[in-house]
Amino acid sequence: MAVSTFDVFKIGIGPSSSHTVGPMKAAERFVHRWLLDPGCLQDVVRIRADVYGSLALTGRGHGTDKAVLLGLEGQRPNQIDPDIIPGTLERIRSSKRIRLMGTHEIAFDEKRDLGLNKRQKLPYHTNGMRFTAYDAQDQVIATRDYYSVGGGFVVNQDDAADDRIVPDETPLPYPFKSGDELLAQTARSGLSIAQLMFENEKCWRSEDEIRDQLREIWDAMQQCCARGIRQEGTLPGGLHVSRRAPALYRELSSKPEAAMRDPLTTLDWVNLYALAVNEENAAGGRVVTAPTNGAGGGGAGGGALLGPGSFKNTAPPRRR
Repeated sequence: MAVSTFDVFKIGIGPSSSHTVGPMKAAERFVHRWLLDPGCLQDVVRIRADVYGSLALTGRGHGTDKAVLLGLEGQRPNQIDPDIIPGTLERIRSSKRIRLMGTHEIAFDEKRDLGLNKRQKLPYHTNGMRFTAYDAQDQVIATRDYYSVGGGFVVNQDDAADDRIVPDETPLPYPFKSGDELLAQTARSGLSIAQLMFENEKCWRSEDEIRDQLREIWDAMQQCCARGIRQEGTLPGGLHVSRRAPALYRELSSKPEAAMRDPLTTLDWVNLYALAVNEENAAGGRVVTAPTNGAGGGGAGGGALLGPGSFKNTAPPRRR
């Protein structure tokens, strides 16, 4: 099976790629493809979103409700500014109105229009969603089912029914199925691991596209680290867990330069970046999934490479 770098490293919001990233994508996709593109968005006076099975059982704890609201407003997980999330949700909930694709405002009562169907499942996967839009006569304009199948991937009802969730069989110039096979390929080709992966990636994208998307991921990693260090307060949920990254950053920043020669101090900085990213993930911030939000701490790697206290906008080097 061929796996792209960009299938492994994706930008999305925490805390769950299945329960948060997927539902936001599905909600945005429904409004965009089935209402905006056909030109019937202005006819919508009511929209209902239903989530089923696992999404309903752990939905509020994993931010599924928030993700659906933001997706209906046209927000995308890889582009959303996490600083606007609290205010947007407060506006929707206090006014009981939502702006579909950010432009068409309609009434939206979360208790009435967002259903958590804990005892029901849609046919093809436990992470099922159904979106339905109605006109002024309460007639259905469009309705679609979606499934969040893991890692932020979303499939519609037709793909699921036709069993189109299949491995990517794209032939690669340097295929491998294990670490040993990867090392053997580098030995035969004389390429480094990075160069070999770059050559494989060219099966899907141009060199410029690869570099641009790597820079986007790199920038998201840095922004995530910086925001995690900057944000104070407590994490969402009933346990009221305080964020620890800001205090750790202040403590490490106050140490004299000589302390940096201690390898354990260097590890403290690495731990800081990992902690900052994981707290951002838990808070519903924007992280780099690797390949899921459950492994979102991998996003700390980009920040850790920058060195203590530095979050300059450094792009990946060009391949020579």
